[in-house]
Amino acid sequence: MPIFAHWPNRITALRFLGALALFAILALLVDKALDGREANRFLLQSAFWLFLATAASDFLDGYLARRGNQITAFGRIADPFVDKVLIMGVMVFLAVLPWTQRWFPAWIVVVILAREFLVTGLRGYVESLGSQFPADWFGKIKMILQCSAVGVVLGIHAFDFPSGLNRLLEWTALFLVYATLATTLLSCLIYLSKTRQLLLGRST
Repeated sequence: MPIFAHWPNRITALRFLGALALFAILALLVDKALDGREANRFLLQSAFWLFLATAASDFLDGYLARRGNQITAFGRIADPFVDKVLIMGVMVFLAVLPWTQRWFPAWIVVVILAREFLVTGLRGYVESLGSQFPADWFGKIKMILQCSAVGVVLGIHAFDFPSGLNRLLEWTALFLVYATLATTLLSCLIYLSKTRQLLLGRST
């Protein structure tokens, strides 16, 4: 059966294309090197809505895959891969845009990226030994916080909010970024502990 015979896999592929389109928009904003309030409003709003749609579709393809019992090997590999490409790619851009560095300094992005590399390597190693290493609920919370943090930061610069609401959103964005950092580190420790237990169990 073709890989894209089912809608969950089609949505995953469309999410990847959406991520590439989003990176192209952010690259244009980087080239402009303008303050967030003066940058092209159309590009900023396009980036916000495209990120929102691409991130939300992750929940849709997962729901459809479970409801229709259409979980495939392609989906198990491609879905988390696209998630990481989308989130980490956007964060890298936000770390270099002068008007978003306040929320996403480079060191935070590096820590989050290092966690993703480490957990991906651990999962690949454990599954190569024949054990299961599925994502846990803490990892899902991390993903939700990451998407929320990115969405709020993009929204602050995409729209003109009243000063009081804008200030509240700025503090909310700061909280979400550091909550993301905290859950990233905690989930990494949890995965390290699970890996240790699995390896100790195999050696006994």
